[in-house]
Amino acid sequence: MSPVLVLYYSRNGTTRQLATHIARGIESTGAEARVRTVPAIPEYMTPWPDVPEAGAPFVTRSDLTECSGLALGSPVRFGNMAAPLKHFLDSTSQEWLKGVLIDKPACVFTSGGSMHGGQESTLLTMMLPLLHHGMVLCGIPYTESQLHDTTSGGSPYGAGHVSGHSDGKLTADESALAFAQGKRLGELAQQLARKAS
Repeated sequence: MSPVLVLYYSRNGTTRQLATHIARGIESTGAEARVRTVPAIPEYMTPWPDVPEAGAPFVTRSDLTECSGLALGSPVRFGNMAAPLKHFLDSTSQEWLKGVLIDKPACVFTSGGSMHGGQESTLLTMMLPLLHHGMVLCGIPYTESQLHDTTSGGSPYGAGHVSGHSDGKLTADESALAFAQGKRLGELAQQLARKAS
């Protein structure tokens, strides 16, 4: 089976932390997680810079084409995804025309500074381009007990983090929900890959 792509943009590190837990959840199913990021917007004005010295490499078109599923993560920007991630998605018309993501599972995750700072609207708006690509969306079911207990990030729409509560560290509930979301995505990717073969 092809890797499950975990694609995110992170400025202060908490969205990257969520991506790490989602990747671990994916790998707990036996699937491979491929973690990638996008460069900041000013760097789009020239050719992409070299692969970062630390952290995830930049995403490529082949990462998107080859993936068996996608986890998409962004910090909250006025109730929407950050511009670097949106810029990348806006450039995927060729992949859309070819239908490379149709019937592949996807999920979304986010981090923001305050409890009511737009996490849920960010998750919902991140889903829209994935629906246009024909992807099958999965959230977090309420069988995950942390959804009942969390006083910070996480919702049925996707994993989340509220940085105002934690000095940049994920809470135990946030980490567990991100792991659970990755595990569910990995399981769905395997099930859908088996049906397609």
